[in-house]
Amino acid sequence: MGVARARPVGLHFAPMNREALLTSMYQSMLASLGESRWWPAESPFEMAVGAILTQNTNWKNVERAIDNLKTARALTPEAMATLPSDELAALIQPSGYFRVKAQRLKGLVTFLDQECDGDISLLAERDLDELRPMLLTIKGIGPETADSILLYALGQPSFVVDAYTRRILSRHGLLPEDTHYDEVRDFFMDALDPDPAMFNEYHALLVRVAKDFCLKKAPQCEACPLREYLD
Repeated sequence: MGVARARPVGLHFAPMNREALLTSMYQSMLASLGESRWWPAESPFEMAVGAILTQNTNWKNVERAIDNLKTARALTPEAMATLPSDELAALIQPSGYFRVKAQRLKGLVTFLDQECDGDISLLAERDLDELRPMLLTIKGIGPETADSILLYALGQPSFVVDAYTRRILSRHGLLPEDTHYDEVRDFFMDALDPDPAMFNEYHALLVRVAKDFCLKKAPQCEACPLREYLD
């Protein structure tokens, strides 16, 4: 069926009204789909590596690359720092763009060595507004990857925006799909309490809704947990 269109509200929504709307949407998704229990990883460093490897690929390919790193005992900052770039690239080949991603991982471990002696968990003690710009200085780490590391690896209240988020907001008349990343992020963060657990679950639920209902083609609006928010 076609996509129903809601009245565009965007950032003209008053903060309290937007908070009520976003909270209600969250509760509807959670009630319908249940908890997501994201992000699968055994350590904060593994989560950060996964955030880089998942760029332009699906999670199954990332899992294969992560398994290769574990088998090679290369999934620590120390081991990854000393591993030759070509060997690292070979291990993460399943994730695609493996030579580029190998350099990005090398940049990450260099950053960790300089900023926290290789212990990524220490970064959680930094202020979000200080840490996010620092992560964005690492070559190849853009806003979505930085926010994924902040939220999933470090437990910081930084909302993650992706193409699924944009699609859902656009189809519900909340923001144009081409809205700048930081404006979409602020759409959530300016209205909701800075709760990492909620941000984690919210992003996961949006991804699930987009993949199962709010499809790029032939969206399944009638079965969608967010159907009541469409006109």
